[in-house]
Amino acid sequence: MKSRYIDRKALEHLLAGMTPENALAIEISMDTGMRIGDVLAMPYKTPDSPFYTYAEEKTHKRRTVRLSDQHRDGLRAFRYGAYCFPHRLDPSRHRTRQAVYKDIKRIAKAFRLKGVSPHTARKMYAVELYHKTGNLDLVRRRLNHEDTAVTLIYALADELSINRG
Repeated sequence: MKSRYIDRKALEHLLAGMTPENALAIEISMDTGMRIGDVLAMPYKTPDSPFYTYAEEKTHKRRTVRLSDQHRDGLRAFRYGAYCFPHRLDPSRHRTRQAVYKDIKRIAKAFRLKGVSPHTARKMYAVELYHKTGNLDLVRRRLNHEDTAVTLIYALADELSINRG
């Protein structure tokens, strides 16, 4: 399934209906451009520093993001075990992407929105950064993309979704 773009206000309405932990994970993704799996794999020690450096699970590239004070406070409130977002049954493992996916799909269904997934937050990040800066190369670097064409799909996701109807 391809995730679709929705604006920040619509996504914030969905977050209000999600569990607080899953909503925080999506918020971090939409404010940093991190993939949801990388957010969920944040180790317990992460919130002490505003900068978080990690190796992306998908590409194994290193990336550093800045976590807001609000996000770090939220992580401190939820963390226990080895990860900031522990698995519901085993605190030595992190929460799964599927758990967040099911939660956002549940609330999106109630709002009658199709195509919304955790990856929607990453598209939102790209669109907002592109509109703010107008710099496609900056968006490409922040998303850690090799190909500018892929970045273009993300950065123009709002216009592409309008054209699809």
